[in-house]
Amino acid sequence: MVRMSKVLNDRFGPVALILILVTVISFLTRLVLLVISWPGVDANPFYLLGIFLVGLFFDLVVGLFTAIPVTIYCWLMKDSWYKTRLGGIPLFILIFIIIFTLVVNAVGEIIFWKEFNVRYNFIAVDYLVYTQEVLGNIWESYNIPLIGAGIMFVVTIIIFFIRKKILASQQCTMRFGKRTVYFLGIMSTTAIGYFFVSNHYKNISRNNYVNELAGNGIYEFGAAFWNNEINYSNFYLVNEDKNNISILRKMLQQTNSVYVDSGLNVDRKITPENMPHKWNVVLISVESLSGDYLKYFGSNQNITPFLDSLIPNSIFFKNFYATGTRTVRGLEALSLAIPPTPGQSIVRRPNNENMFTMGSVLKEKGYDVKFIYGGNSFFDNMGYFFSNNDYQVLDKADIPQKNIHHETVWGVADEDAFTILLQEADKNYKDGKLFFSHLMTVSNHRPYTYPEGRIDIEPRHHLTEGAVKYTDWAINDFILRAKQRPWFDSTLFVIVADHCSKSAGKTDLPVNRYHIPCFIYNEVLVNPKIENRLVSQIDLAPMILGMLNTNYTSRFLGKDIYQTDSSSDRVFISTYEDLGYLKMDSLVILGPKKKSSLYRVDYVSAAVTKLDGNTNLLNEAIAWYNGTSYLIKNGHYKK
Repeated sequence: MVRMSKVLNDRFGPVALILILVTVISFLTRLVLLVISWPGVDANPFYLLGIFLVGLFFDLVVGLFTAIPVTIYCWLMKDSWYKTRLGGIPLFILIFIIIFTLVVNAVGEIIFWKEFNVRYNFIAVDYLVYTQEVLGNIWESYNIPLIGAGIMFVVTIIIFFIRKKILASQQCTMRFGKRTVYFLGIMSTTAIGYFFVSNHYKNISRNNYVNELAGNGIYEFGAAFWNNEINYSNFYLVNEDKNNISILRKMLQQTNSVYVDSGLNVDRKITPENMPHKWNVVLISVESLSGDYLKYFGSNQNITPFLDSLIPNSIFFKNFYATGTRTVRGLEALSLAIPPTPGQSIVRRPNNENMFTMGSVLKEKGYDVKFIYGGNSFFDNMGYFFSNNDYQVLDKADIPQKNIHHETVWGVADEDAFTILLQEADKNYKDGKLFFSHLMTVSNHRPYTYPEGRIDIEPRHHLTEGAVKYTDWAINDFILRAKQRPWFDSTLFVIVADHCSKSAGKTDLPVNRYHIPCFIYNEVLVNPKIENRLVSQIDLAPMILGMLNTNYTSRFLGKDIYQTDSSSDRVFISTYEDLGYLKMDSLVILGPKKKSSLYRVDYVSAAVTKLDGNTNLLNEAIAWYNGTSYLIKNGHYKK
């Protein structure tokens, strides 16, 4: 204790104070997150101990980085200035800013964890770009004045208790040479933390909650910031391009397709037996619609009454899986029919113009192609991507204020977006033009508010269940209004989720967190059935085009399941760095540092059992992900 007191009273005592504060605040944050996540945590005593010991290691690394401004100040300031009252003011200001940031971060981590069940990741990095939407969402969802007052109170209390230690450091005389030695020692240790520490060190268990809790949110944010795009070939298992493409060609072969040449591509001519149908297509991608919201999959909340009623009257895909955990990943799969690749969705990457999309195929066939979004399409680069890939984009700015019944920072109520879709479809019908309209809903999103009087859950409660039920109501309302239109009987209605509402689980890739509903509906055009085959989001576009009997040259990596046998059925699930390949009951996970693992998986519980290697399955997984990256890199996915 005497030694610690001496350190704290030293010239660089404020640096030690920062380290202590970071570790204490991080410990308390970790404890809160552990309590929140307790039902999903592996309570093995060694793992619980590891959470806090490994966590302490990351906290100290973060503490060193956090203390850099104070370290520099303590080093550069001459004694004659540092020991004065004026010399202490900048030091107090620096420490106040650091403590304020730490406390705000702790609150932010808890909020983020409650939303995503993980530490900060690339989603948090993305939110830096869209501060207006994110801050607006936080303001609408939480009592910010109360939280802000609480934060200021905590910061003030901390400053009050450490003020004497800060003042004591001002009384310590230290020559510049000695200060330089201290400075170099601290900065060298910090540099080691930067160059030789990896966020993968936190992965001490097969339980994802344990691994996330062992990390540090600030460190994870930095890691995500620097690794937002990942080069597949540098970090993942690879095979020869020729072998990869050969496997893809075999698995993509359809009864109605012929490959155009023998090159390193998957270009194939799709030639249906029958004449093309002159049908319109309305594709509704629903925000965060998990499969387990539906009564069919066991829910007893009755929050999707219309969608549940639609099951007997549509093609309902019982085993349908999203490729990722974010809207842009879902939009990528639905428009490009392509497996996920490491890092960002293609929707947000540079050089994503003039790509081979469902919109480009239908536009070439004379369709009017639109992407409709009730929010600001600048968000997540949606507007740029779709407008540069043969879609006309309509968003909140195109909806007159008088027609808006309710709006949040994310956009207008879903019913208002559906209204503009109806208006555009009416224009197309009047002009004698077929149309393909892809609408992305927004209401099932924090703060979970919507117009009054629509459903039996009042919006003032800000409940997820209310937002889900309102979106279900809005889809029903849209279908009822569409039934009054002359174009209804010649229009396919496709309803599918972009991703599940939650993505975290006990494993890195919990299969049940990717299970989403999908419907293809029109009682005149579609023979209802429950489809039991395993289907990926990337298969939807080829299936729709197959139902239209569209003749085209395909570059899609999805397939029409009705033109292939079930032996090639597979789905793709991913985070921004883990890539899952699921076939029958086996899951291959490819990870950075050329890692791979194989599990037997339970689709309902997402429980996994480690298996010995299966070379054929591993080669298939590599072929899909390595092959996809090759095709993108070499421009084969351009039109």
